[in-house]
Amino acid sequence: MSIDWNDLYRSTFPDLVRFLHRKVWDAERARDLAQEAFVRALQHEPKRPRAWLFQVAANLARDEARTVIRRRKHLVLLKGEAESREESMKDAAAEMAEREQWGKVREALDALSETDREVLLLWDAGQSYTEIANQTGLAVGAVGTTLARARKRLAEAYQQKEQFDVARR
Repeated sequence: MSIDWNDLYRSTFPDLVRFLHRKVWDAERARDLAQEAFVRALQHEPKRPRAWLFQVAANLARDEARTVIRRRKHLVLLKGEAESREESMKDAAAEMAEREQWGKVREALDALSETDREVLLLWDAGQSYTEIANQTGLAVGAVGTTLARARKRLAEAYQQKEQFDVARR
């Protein structure tokens, strides 16, 4: 079976980038990782390329997270300088509001179980219930229920974060 790489790229790349962005929280890095997943797919020519791409992308994001943690330990002092330069280049108020909102979303996602988080991120990336089931090990029939519960838990976690922030002010 021959894979139409152009069609696969056009139909999958935006979903893959969105999926990765929710994992690495950096749009440019998410695009780079999605590109890397496609490069690896070209080298392996998988039987189920879309599912394979998302699995490889998840692994790349996990590796990326490990690398980031190691770098943070070594670059704590430089981080403060870089952030202050970045903030001076952009409108500080708008950037702060956006960071705050994404921070709340990230914290709400982090409060979920690994399964809930994966199901939400895969669904957000455009994966079908069957593809989500294949990647998470859930039964296809359980994906919808898990997704509904994960959405509810995410909304509750976000709301709790909002209430906590309001109470702190």
